[in-house]
Amino acid sequence: MYLTRFRLNTARSGARKLLASPQAMHAAVMSSFPTLLPSDTSGPRVLWRVDRTSRAEVFLYIVSPPEPDLTHLVEQAGWSTQPEWQTHDYAPFLSRLARGDVWAFRLTANPVHSIRRKPGEPTKLTAHVTPRHQMGWLLSRQDAAGFRVVEKPVEQRRLPQGDEYELVVHNRQNRAFTKKTSKDGLVSLVTATFDGRLEVTDPDALRRTLTTGLGRAKAYGCGLMTLAPADSDR
Repeated sequence: MYLTRFRLNTARSGARKLLASPQAMHAAVMSSFPTLLPSDTSGPRVLWRVDRTSRAEVFLYIVSPPEPDLTHLVEQAGWSTQPEWQTHDYAPFLSRLARGDVWAFRLTANPVHSIRRKPGEPTKLTAHVTPRHQMGWLLSRQDAAGFRVVEKPVEQRRLPQGDEYELVVHNRQNRAFTKKTSKDGLVSLVTATFDGRLEVTDPDALRRTLTTGLGRAKAYGCGLMTLAPADSDR
């Protein structure tokens, strides 16, 4: 597995086009793997995420089984004078994960749930749209995903409810874009970014989460969780 970071030059029209369409970004990411063959989606797969930093920088992160070649992205949306991209072997880091480790994490996800509006009707996927429900979506998956979100000490909680965890939900978006294979040609996608701290409870399960993604809409920039030292300022 490989972890890659590429900085987008938002002054270029090619970068703005990619950032405006998850489908266009997905196509650009998958074009980085000319020899990649279809595989079992239950195993490691290509995941990607766009991060916007406090310094107005925009980075594309990719986790992938083969090493990517982002030459086309440099030409379309990068800088010819800047370092092109950084790719690291992910396996050594993954192998060092251990129960009890504490890490800062970031995840952009598509928090949805299945509901039935009337008895007898089929269930329908519906997006969680409030921070509280989006946070609940993540917390309900943490055990199976191999981690638990760190709880705040009681004296640091500012609210009687909803402030128990070292977890922030931000950059909540409701995006719509066209897709030829969609029934009506339009795809609606609700996303949210989670920043927080976690403790590793099951290293093998967490390794699967980091390499196969969490939740739905992985083709559209959701599901990629990354870890950083717990004292990271990101």
